Amino acid sequence: MNRRHLFTATAALLAALGLAGCKDDQAGSEQAAAPAQTYQWKMVTAWPKNYPGLGTAAERLAERVKTMSDGRLTIKVYAGGELVPPLEVFDAVSRGTAELGHGAAYYWKGKVSTAQFFTSVPFGLSTLEMNAWLSKGGGQALWDEAYAPHGVKPFVVGNTGMQMGGWFNKEINSLEDLKGLKIRTPGLGGEVLAKLGAITVNIPGGEVFTALQTGAIDATDWVSPYNDQAFGLQQAAKYYYYPGWQEPQAVLELLVNQKALDSLPADLQAILTEAARGASQDMLDDYVYHNALALDQLKKSGTLLKRFPDEVLDAMQREADVVLGELAAQSELNGRIWASMKAFQALAAPMHSVSEKELYNWR
Repeated sequence: MNRRHLFTATAALLAALGLAGCKDDQAGSEQAAAPAQTYQWKMVTAWPKNYPGLGTAAERLAERVKTMSDGRLTIKVYAGGELVPPLEVFDAVSRGTAELGHGAAYYWKGKVSTAQFFTSVPFGLSTLEMNAWLSKGGGQALWDEAYAPHGVKPFVVGNTGMQMGGWFNKEINSLEDLKGLKIRTPGLGGEVLAKLGAITVNIPGGEVFTALQTGAIDATDWVSPYNDQAFGLQQAAKYYYYPGWQEPQAVLELLVNQKALDSLPADLQAILTEAARGASQDMLDDYVYHNALALDQLKKSGTLLKRFPDEVLDAMQREADVVLGELAAQSELNGRIWASMKAFQALAAPMHSVSEKELYNWR
């Protein structure tokens, strides 16, 4: 009888355990089948809708994030002026009006003067050097520190490479030719020109052609042949100057609202980070290829390519040192950033003098 009761009790226990296991499996299956949380974000940009290289890069970034996240993070892209004006992108991300922004750091100089270091500095780091300084030389930490008080996290999201000196409606043969000239040049380059007697303004890209054509400005920088041709600037000015002393490279930035970023699970944060890295290489490739095509077309259509005289470039470089010194003196953080950039440039220059420079000269 004891053995019979023991057998019955054991069978009941095994049955109970089996039922519990089934319930656990069912609960696990239901949990696994539960839909993952999705996020719908907005990205405001400083560019016209689908503008080649810049506007299209923002659209491609959004597509890349959607694909990599399997639709868990989707981004609606707004052109400059659709949701906020082009030069108010930083404020919109800081306030949380949009989770993301796509623009250039020097556009926010009125809000964060330190930001000017992180697009380009006159006669400064090249594209390769800037990318390496940010990712390996401590630049990203300094950039994060500059934007943190505003609740914004910056990422590199592209680079146009070395730009052109700009479009002019009169020849520049001496420093005297710059005096009184109305030039659209943002950032530190504009401050250098102002010290040389020019009158500088900062207007969004979408207004540049009309301002140049109507004589509201006498000259403008914009980007390089790819973008300049897209705006038709060759129809509004006669002379196309080089080199792009004011922007030897130009970082584009992805601004992310820090609270929104923190709300994402770790895998989506990683996806956003790597999507931005992919977008950076994609943009650089885009510009190298299309600049070559566009410059050839501009020359064939009659654009007069001109080099700034050495006298003018020498004066620009001297004033650039003054402007950057003044910016560095504005705060302890600015001083650390400028010191870091100069140290990295000094470190990288000897290698480039026996590599890229020699290759380009001999080719």
